[in-house]
Amino acid sequence: MHAKGKKQPELYGVAPIGVSRYFALYTTQICWAVLGAYLLAHAYWPSTCRPDNVVEIYGCSSRLAESRGWVETVLMTWLWTTPLLVALEILRRFQRHERR
Repeated sequence: MHAKGKKQPELYGVAPIGVSRYFALYTTQICWAVLGAYLLAHAYWPSTCRPDNVVEIYGCSSRLAESRGWVETVLMTWLWTTPLLVALEILRRFQRHERR
């Protein structure tokens, strides 16, 4: 039951994030970046493709599956999901909040 006279804020599905969720969110993001750094450091790149910069890494990432190792497979997945996750977060931030 709600107390009489106490008005609830109209959030429409957008609630403030608590401190514990804030730290969990950023801890997860840091762990995701550390995972990517670990995978980049331990991946075996094919001899025909030795990337030196980010553009070359994405260009060569489709060839990572040739070695069939788990590190290379996870790295290829990590490389292609990270921009999608970043784009979704940016869209979420700039999207107008609609009434539900």
